[in-house]
Amino acid sequence: MLRLDYGPRRLCGLIFVASRYRTWVTIRYRCNACGNLTRFDVVETTTVRAFHHFTVGGELAIESPEVVRHTVESVDCRWCGHGRSVEAIDEATA
Repeated sequence: MLRLDYGPRRLCGLIFVASRYRTWVTIRYRCNACGNLTRFDVVETTTVRAFHHFTVGGELAIESPEVVRHTVESVDCRWCGHGRSVEAIDEATA
């Protein structure tokens, strides 16, 4: 859920209230250069359609998010910095 806060103490209007995976992640990454399986910098773009519900007081609640498009731009190994040596592995076969 995403909430907007228009209060004077906020530098940014966006506050992420909660973010968690709703399904199990089935794709993992492995760096063939150093063997890393756990730490990666992932740049991704997601387009989401959602219902924005504003209260009379101006508070926003975002409901029913639906992912329209999801693209992984790049994946870099956090340990050795390689991006070309990282491969996606299927969790079921790993």
